[in-house]
Amino acid sequence: MSFNGDEDFDYLADEGDMANVMDDEMFGDSFEKDRVKVDDDYELLTRVTDTSSAQARRGKDIQGIPWDKLHITRQNYRKTRIDQYKNYENVPSSGEEMNKKCKQMEMGGNYYEFQYNTRLVKPTILHFQLRNLVWATSKHDVYFMSNSSVIHWSATSCNLSEVLNFSEHVAPKERHSGSLMAGFSRTQISTLAVKDNLLVAGGFQGELTCKFLNRPGISFCTRTTLDDNAITNAIDIFKDLSGNLRFMASNNDSSVREYETERFQLLNHFRFPWPVNHTSISPDRKLVAVVGDCCDGLLVNSQNGKTVATFAGHLDFSFASAWHPNGLTFATGNQDRTARVWDVRNLSSSLAILKGNLGAVRSIRYSSDGQFMIMAEPADFVHIFSTKADYKKRQELDFFGEISGVALSPDDESLFIGVWDRVYASLLQYSMRHKFGYLNAFM
Repeated sequence: MSFNGDEDFDYLADEGDMANVMDDEMFGDSFEKDRVKVDDDYELLTRVTDTSSAQARRGKDIQGIPWDKLHITRQNYRKTRIDQYKNYENVPSSGEEMNKKCKQMEMGGNYYEFQYNTRLVKPTILHFQLRNLVWATSKHDVYFMSNSSVIHWSATSCNLSEVLNFSEHVAPKERHSGSLMAGFSRTQISTLAVKDNLLVAGGFQGELTCKFLNRPGISFCTRTTLDDNAITNAIDIFKDLSGNLRFMASNNDSSVREYETERFQLLNHFRFPWPVNHTSISPDRKLVAVVGDCCDGLLVNSQNGKTVATFAGHLDFSFASAWHPNGLTFATGNQDRTARVWDVRNLSSSLAILKGNLGAVRSIRYSSDGQFMIMAEPADFVHIFSTKADYKKRQELDFFGEISGVALSPDDESLFIGVWDRVYASLLQYSMRHKFGYLNAFM
């Protein structure tokens, strides 16, 4: 992944000109000639209002954007965004090349329906390439990064509560070998994972901070490396075949480290020839998909880190991966604006190439039952593919703003999307559609 070691906190300035999103494009003074004109009542346009499914059915914009007050239609603004959005590439023209080679899968799926949008939630992004900052532990409970804090949002009570504040001093209350009892101050959080009551936050200097949600305080703090290029790019939390909780950290120092969580000891340290941007372990715990600053990806043995197979086809660097629950297929997301689906039994070519609309594929999630694959672009679009239809049918979720992360609840009932924008920052919630929707009231 891209790294600017001399620029403290200045990691957002490339993809899609993130600082110039909805507010500048619609309201910014420096964009008078080319941007949207609005009425004088700025406060009216930008006041915080949530949107419910009932309001959306009556025609209200799901993000509360007052299109009737703007001098542009939603349709025309969408076209402008697609035409002008700048996708970040490490390999020049990789997106254009893939645009020529593959077609967008047809729409027609209708798997999740809009439920609620809350603008009380303000997700943020610190590094433009890392978008795994939203996690759901139930269909009502969501954890996300907001500035320097990990925040919990309850969709039932509509309450926000701070879990950890990394702008302050954070130190472990438990004693474990290798833990930095002095803790950290002003940690810049690059990635987050929350699962099975464990929260792991990764930092720009290789920091790892672990907290059990059902215990007071911090359990473990460590710095994985003193390497100058140490940023933690991704965390994968999982259980081994015996039911013991583990996690893997992918780092820019070209390493993957596996930790157990009873004593937080390092179990494995695997090294690779390029920075590792994301890893995910197979359901049978035998293989690890490894992607990073290389067009090719690797399948490695989870016990010794030795390469089992290489898979090739992407034209740029990858930042996302996920396994189908069947353990036979997995997907990777790339800056060439595509996700590819692979079969471990034949990696000579990908099973499917899934195209985005405007940018890199930065997050991928499979539903726990394997029916759906969620693919998030860096901004504006989340795609839901039907695996039963061989990924040839999809639902497209269309909104405006940078995506800080996507999360499915463990039961797949709720889909949450963090939207980062200086005016319209929010948390979008969608609910799985059921044939007998009236039964949802009793669930």
